Amino acid sequence: MFFVAYTLDGQDASKRPLTFAFNGGPGSASVWLHMGALGPKRVVLQPQGFMPAAPYRIADNQNSLLDKSDIVMVDAIGTGFSRAANAELSKKYWGVKGDIEAFGEFIRLYITRYDRWSSPLFLLGESYGTTRAAGVAGYLADHGIAFNGITLLSIALSFQTLEWNKSNDLPYVLLVPTYTMIAAYHKKLPPDLMQDLAKTRQEVEQWVSTEYAKALSKGDALTPEERQKIIDQMARYTGLSKQLIDDANLRIDVQKFTHNLLLDQKLRVGRLDGRFTGPDPEGLLDTRFYDPTGSAILPPYTAVFNNYLRTELGYKSDMPYKIFAFQEGGFEKWDWGSAIQGFPDTATALRAAIVKNPYLKVLVMEGYYDLATPFYAADYTMDHLDLNPNYRKNLSFATYDSGHMVYIETNSHAKMKKDLVTFMEKSLPGQP
Repeated sequence: MFFVAYTLDGQDASKRPLTFAFNGGPGSASVWLHMGALGPKRVVLQPQGFMPAAPYRIADNQNSLLDKSDIVMVDAIGTGFSRAANAELSKKYWGVKGDIEAFGEFIRLYITRYDRWSSPLFLLGESYGTTRAAGVAGYLADHGIAFNGITLLSIALSFQTLEWNKSNDLPYVLLVPTYTMIAAYHKKLPPDLMQDLAKTRQEVEQWVSTEYAKALSKGDALTPEERQKIIDQMARYTGLSKQLIDDANLRIDVQKFTHNLLLDQKLRVGRLDGRFTGPDPEGLLDTRFYDPTGSAILPPYTAVFNNYLRTELGYKSDMPYKIFAFQEGGFEKWDWGSAIQGFPDTATALRAAIVKNPYLKVLVMEGYYDLATPFYAADYTMDHLDLNPNYRKNLSFATYDSGHMVYIETNSHAKMKKDLVTFMEKSLPGQP
């Protein structure tokens, strides 16, 4: 497995924190956290996180975590320069279980070879990286390795909260508060809802968890009057047309929202970050997987990291650095477990790690404009870990005026660093 480690020489290993960090996908290298959030250098974007003009630039990262912790950036097998010995072996690691075991073994080997068994240990995962982090924490807890803290950025632990279908209405409920925040950003809400967004958000969260959830649970038993009431309120909270909501049977998935919020402008909003907009590349607003967010950030990160790796870090290789392995089949062939096991879920592994280690702290970070892992779904997941108050007090939360990759927005990146430092200090021995 390929990794880049940043360590401060001459330090007492028992006092110097060590953070293992990775992105998700599954099928994504860890270049995003590496060059956007944690490392010594960062990709220069516009302050809001939007795409700059080429050629793309690199700058010192004023919000790097290196002043507080050593950092090991790890690429999953099949991404970056990480490769299995042969294509057949990739299948072993391209799945929930195999991926967790691979990262768990990597961490064990790293702290063994570099004499870091005595160091305060931290995990930081983003997106599917949170699925992995939770699983790794549980896996290593059974192998005698405990962490001081785990940071879950844009969490995807309980996939029942994220994968909608005809038998699972829960994601529809948990998405609406994010729809509201994105609609507000694009000024698609009524004026009274725009005056105090914090109050509006709380109002929407209350509504979806009561009236809206109840309406969906009634299914065809919903009366015409009840149905119309939901349609009216849903339109008010999302900026979408009443006809669209009616035609969708009150259930608006992410694709319908991103395609239709700015339909009058022939624009699509981003899935990873609803602040981003762009016309459909095929001109028909019908390209299923197009996301303006990815189109804006992929070129700068690709160019800058490849140059940084080969020039400043001096790592030479003719191999392609695979930022995404989706095209190699990593995502399509991913083993999510058998259908009889239900939705993929590593929240149970996180709970196991928490209850086995009463000192373990967990920080959840979410962006208000993230449709891939909505902030209200994160709250729901963490509220359903079945923890008593003595353990629940070890959970903390931070939200940002950004999207899935909260750090691409300048102010959110600074806040993220501050939140991480506070969290790490509370997670170290001798701290309350």
